[in-house]
Amino acid sequence: MSKNQRPFFAHYAKIFRNEFKGYNSKALLNDATAGITVGAVALPLALAFGAASVDAEHAAIGIAGGLITAILAGIISGLLGGGSFQISGPTGAMAVILGTIVSGTYGMQGMFMATFMSGVILLIAGLLRFGRFVQFIPKPVVTGFTSGIALVIAIGQLGNAFGVPVSGEGTIGKVLNFAGNVGSLSLSTLLITVLVVVIMAVYPKKLAKYVPGSLVGIIIATIVTAVFKIDVKTIGSIPSSLINSEALNIRGVDLNMIKSITEYAVTIALLGMIESLLCGTAAASMKKEKFDSNVELIAQGIANMAVPFAGGVPSTAAIARTSVAIKSGCRTRLTSVFQSLFLILCMFVLSPLIGMVPYPALAGVLFMTAFRMNDFKTIKSYFTHHLTDALILCFATMVATVALDLTYAIVIGVALSMIITISKLAEIKVNVEEETLIEGRDVGIVYSVGAYFFANGKELKKAIEKCEKKYDTYILSFRGVVFVDVSAEAEFLETIEFIKGRGADFCFVGLSSDVKNALEKIGFQDQVGRDHFYANLEDYVASVKA
Repeated sequence: MSKNQRPFFAHYAKIFRNEFKGYNSKALLNDATAGITVGAVALPLALAFGAASVDAEHAAIGIAGGLITAILAGIISGLLGGGSFQISGPTGAMAVILGTIVSGTYGMQGMFMATFMSGVILLIAGLLRFGRFVQFIPKPVVTGFTSGIALVIAIGQLGNAFGVPVSGEGTIGKVLNFAGNVGSLSLSTLLITVLVVVIMAVYPKKLAKYVPGSLVGIIIATIVTAVFKIDVKTIGSIPSSLINSEALNIRGVDLNMIKSITEYAVTIALLGMIESLLCGTAAASMKKEKFDSNVELIAQGIANMAVPFAGGVPSTAAIARTSVAIKSGCRTRLTSVFQSLFLILCMFVLSPLIGMVPYPALAGVLFMTAFRMNDFKTIKSYFTHHLTDALILCFATMVATVALDLTYAIVIGVALSMIITISKLAEIKVNVEEETLIEGRDVGIVYSVGAYFFANGKELKKAIEKCEKKYDTYILSFRGVVFVDVSAEAEFLETIEFIKGRGADFCFVGLSSDVKNALEKIGFQDQVGRDHFYANLEDYVASVKA
């Protein structure tokens, strides 16, 4: 029985059995060590993304929510996910959307409900086996989208980094508002931000294998702030509990709220789908293991349905944390569980110290995280190899991400990709060459290479019209034609009438089985006359000489 026919629970049980076959104490130690390492990376990111997900009024709730999400998603998505390596939690892409929801009509409750609804959408998408559709998003679109999100994250932290109030509609509005208030910046706040950025930038990669630079930067910034009594805004007290001080109250949900936040829920679901599946695909290649995209969507759906009831923010698989897990020797999905256990320990033991962390330190972490999100190697290759189409897709998607809604950016990127693809497919090559095949007869062979469809069906006739010499016979060689649609068939009939009008003979040679079948379905051979079709050039020449 194939995995598409097998019931979900039986399919998952098989994945689980295969993954833990031969599991022993050594593998358990590897998972525990990798989990602690990932936890050290996840802690500062959970705090930073949690803070970035809400407005200043709800900052403490957001920070606690980020930590709670990293814990719960690590357990739920980790255990139920489509691979042995996925590490989930709050991410930058989600933080971009959530601030808009929180500052809207329904505040934190709107954000919690949007998260729950996105989980339902992801669950349904997984059950309907939509996981494969992410492969239709081109790499340049993903690259531009990621760079756009990085810019939005960085812009969203300008207020915390410079110590000035920043407001305004959309990313561009915030930039303009910041520009107007930059004269009142706090030098001490800026210095703490720069301190963390510098530490993360120069931090040795060898040490990062054991303790991440982001965590070191936050610790040093917190110590400097406390010792020198620097006047900057700090996180303050956060709940040392797996249930946030505010969580989803299902009784307060009404139809108006659902209508108002549906658009955001769809956006969160789409981002969760894209991030999780791209992360899984890349990580599966790194670890050389199989990855089940539909099971992953189900896992992400269940996690996002659960975390709002604990006061968490949306979750998705994160490539940075997942890659750390793999490089740290992750054997099974228990790595994600150990990461969550480490974060629980931090929450209960270190919550007083976490409350002393300055906001500009988190801004510094997010600045460097945003910078590292960019795939500079890929972007450079587009320039180096003069890949104009890829550059257009990349930068158009990036600009749309910054200027518009994130969902629109993906739609614009994919739509633009389709337009470029169609324009490339329309570039069919048609040329006419004179051949001495039959004594006493001028023969022109019309070679076509590419696909004939509604956008380029006229090219066959144009090539013959442009040819100054009029031949006695036109051999239409379709050996290089890979596809033909109904619209092109009408253009072929016009071409044949044009050839007949010149008093010339014609034939088709070299049709592939796919092209032949496509034309057969619309009765093209019967309209033209089956005696005008030959398997190859040799068969035609032999028939004439017979």
